Amino acid sequence: MSHEARPVRQLWVEDEKGRSRLPDPVRTAAVRAVLITSVTLIQATIAFFCSVTGSWLAFPLTVSTVAGTVVATWSVLDVWVTRQVWRQRNGVVSEPSSVARQARRERRREERAARAAAKKRAG
Repeated sequence: MSHEARPVRQLWVEDEKGRSRLPDPVRTAAVRAVLITSVTLIQATIAFFCSVTGSWLAFPLTVSTVAGTVVATWSVLDVWVTRQVWRQRNGVVSEPSSVARQARRERRREERAARAAAKKRAG
């Protein structure tokens, strides 16, 4: 039996992804929203079963589930607001009239002018 050299296969191969990942603040808000929403859904399920069985925990759990629903709704809105703020500040909006894009253009012009002035002084 001969021992032939096997071709080495990589354990992890990066696939080309279609969409870029979310910015860090947006991803953080999304993870927080998912966790809060899942805890609220679990709490609602437990409150339902407690009310079906007639447990004394039914009322406090129902009240806290209502509060959790408000918090979960707020956290989902936080994801949306964070995403919009990130887009506005970083100029991702693809409209030609984007204020962020215009500000970035002006900043680049100023940087070029500063570099040209520094080059003139040095040279």
